[in-house]
Amino acid sequence: MTIPESINKPEPEKRTFKDMMKVIGPGAIITASFIGPGTVTTATRAGASFGFAILWAIIFSIIATIVLQEMTARLGIITQKGLGDAVREQFSNPIFKFATMWLVMIAISVGCAAYIAGDLLGTSLGIATLTGIPTNILGPIVGIIILSLGLSGSYKLIERVMIVLIAVMSLTFITTMFVAKPNIGELFTGAFIPTIPSGSIIMVIALIGTTVVPYNLFLHSSTVQERWTKPSDLKDSRWDTIISICIGGLITAAILITAGATIKGLEVTSAADLSLQLEPIMGEWAKVFLSVGLFAAGFSSALASPLGAAMTVSSVLKWGNDMKDKRFKTVFLVIIGVGIIASGLNFNPLDVLLFAQALNGILLPVIAIMLLFIMNNKKRLGKYTNSLKVNIIGSFVALVCTGLGIYSLIDAVRAFFGV
Repeated sequence: MTIPESINKPEPEKRTFKDMMKVIGPGAIITASFIGPGTVTTATRAGASFGFAILWAIIFSIIATIVLQEMTARLGIITQKGLGDAVREQFSNPIFKFATMWLVMIAISVGCAAYIAGDLLGTSLGIATLTGIPTNILGPIVGIIILSLGLSGSYKLIERVMIVLIAVMSLTFITTMFVAKPNIGELFTGAFIPTIPSGSIIMVIALIGTTVVPYNLFLHSSTVQERWTKPSDLKDSRWDTIISICIGGLITAAILITAGATIKGLEVTSAADLSLQLEPIMGEWAKVFLSVGLFAAGFSSALASPLGAAMTVSSVLKWGNDMKDKRFKTVFLVIIGVGIIASGLNFNPLDVLLFAQALNGILLPVIAIMLLFIMNNKKRLGKYTNSLKVNIIGSFVALVCTGLGIYSLIDAVRAFFGV
């Protein structure tokens, strides 16, 4: 592969914090993607069950996400190709190349299709709590709105929608955290002194698993190309990644902290239970705040799922990154179509979800390890390969992802067979 001449151009001088805030874009899509109804519910249950004790898991997951997403964003900017292209071109053996390509496409497409129904129902739950309209009616309506956004082919429109949704989630969930008045000493202990209370290992894995999402790696490598085209843009991309994902981590942490401060020891069935405990403090606004936050979380994740699947398939099959491409729109349509039908039927595809969980359990460590190999390919990246420090941190993250993947796979298989 020929390295672009622009690869050796000097990078610009440092920018002000105000300039850094202006570059937020592709990273916001990643944050909006992983903050979905599943994340909200998982963080709520974690806080209710263990208080602040496993808050450190969120901090670890954010560091891991930043490390992996920075790599794939750098890959997209330097090569102007997606991670799918790199996966396809990394291996010369046709059998291994073919197997890897189809594993990636099937696992991510099935995973996105399986979870889209839950995202639409989560979005609908936020509206239904305030309006009383059944979720199986609201779900398809939300799905059609998301479909129209995707078929518009406008990346800038989707990016702006995601940024607005993040702002809404930040306002609602962080506000409720301050209203809950958590114990600061216990909070810092849980955040910076890792412990695994009895029975918490599955919850720790769930918190990490809802943040480190395989398809986001493919999504990020493609979306950065819509915004940046040369190595001098890497600094902007890094700030976008760091700021956006840290905001996402703060939102997740705020949900856990609020639950830990208000409903510790209570059994939680959904994130909506949190509003009941906040009513004595916030009055009727408790339901409004939680409903709006849940709607924003569901809508952002539901928009990102079909987008991630479409960009992954487009990259792997060498279709390019044009969101106006009919093939891109077809994949987007199929994924969101599954969600619309499933949410309309109020269908919870448990077996499909378990299958998707198993596939993602295999995919996450495979992609993490493969990404490390790709990011050390000098023919592809020139002087922009990983530094020793990034390789050490990345290897540790990949090791944890492998353990997470193996456990998730075993857990999914056991659940599938009712063991």
